[in-house]
Amino acid sequence: MSFESLKIGKYTIEKPIVQGGMGVGISWDGLAGTVSKEGGLGVVSSVGTGYYEDKKYSAKLVAERPLDAANFYSKEGLKKIVENARKICGDAPLACNVLYAINDYGRVVTDACEAGVDIIITGAGLPTNMPEFTADYPEVALVPIISSAKALKIICKRWEKRYKRLPDAVVLEGPKSGGHQGFTYDQCGMEEFQLENLVRPVVEEAANWGNIPVIAAGGVWDKSDIEAMMELGAKGVQMGTRFIGTHECDAHDNFKEVLLGAGEDDIELMGSPVGYPARGVRTNLTGLVDTRTGPAIKCISNCVAPCNRGVEAKEVGFCIADRLSDAYKGDLEYGLFFSGSNGYRLDEIISVKELMQKLTEGE
Repeated sequence: MSFESLKIGKYTIEKPIVQGGMGVGISWDGLAGTVSKEGGLGVVSSVGTGYYEDKKYSAKLVAERPLDAANFYSKEGLKKIVENARKICGDAPLACNVLYAINDYGRVVTDACEAGVDIIITGAGLPTNMPEFTADYPEVALVPIISSAKALKIICKRWEKRYKRLPDAVVLEGPKSGGHQGFTYDQCGMEEFQLENLVRPVVEEAANWGNIPVIAAGGVWDKSDIEAMMELGAKGVQMGTRFIGTHECDAHDNFKEVLLGAGEDDIELMGSPVGYPARGVRTNLTGLVDTRTGPAIKCISNCVAPCNRGVEAKEVGFCIADRLSDAYKGDLEYGLFFSGSNGYRLDEIISVKELMQKLTEGE
């Protein structure tokens, strides 16, 4: 089975593979730029850009961490990441992932548009007001991440009524993805909420709004998985964890080694200050969190609104901004290493070019 290109707004993605946005610093210029160069859609993560190039774009630091959302989500850092990604991919379509749950969401969306990305992807909540922040950038395509046909219907109704526009595509993320889930703990294990059972209803709902392209995500690993999603009606797939196993991925080598060394039972759901279950690798940190003996929680970066300035972080036992940035730096003691449920299947580090060939032509 050969794959058709993926249309997102005015942009054509030659190979219908979207690389998932992964922060802090897992998908920045190196990975996103190369994926776009190789015909997929590279996605820059906007999370933690104050850490880029050893925090040179963060105006204020406390304990060597970016102070508050203005520095954690550094406008200058994001601009430089996009600029460097463009040096790799040229004019090929390039996207930015901006989580809806973050503090300064609207500002970061606008920052991404100003930086010159073509597509904004948003999950971690229902982005019902997303178009508000791109009004001056009508050429930028908007792609919400959803977990059900009902969520798509709500977004389409509100966008059409308020902004007279619809999503240019939608990412349907099932409960096997890395990081935060759009489901409860119980739902993550229930058959009716598995990706393969969600695609058709979402494709049917998308047809009611002009056949919005549906991009399937969460547990997609190889060419046969992509084919299965296409047969259900998806126009493309999003894959995050598999791209960590590439030379160009911006993650620290220790991050890649954590995944290469993980077994199936090491990847688990955990609580998160964001308010959603999250999936990652069981490491030294998760043991400390279980016994409430982890590092102190000081909420320096004030990264996500649901955390309520560290209140939820203290409830679950860790600061997500600090622990994800530690993983980016390769800290095996305190780092939080997110992974999709298939992360244990990573067994080698290859180039993005080789991975894209495997995904489109087979192993």
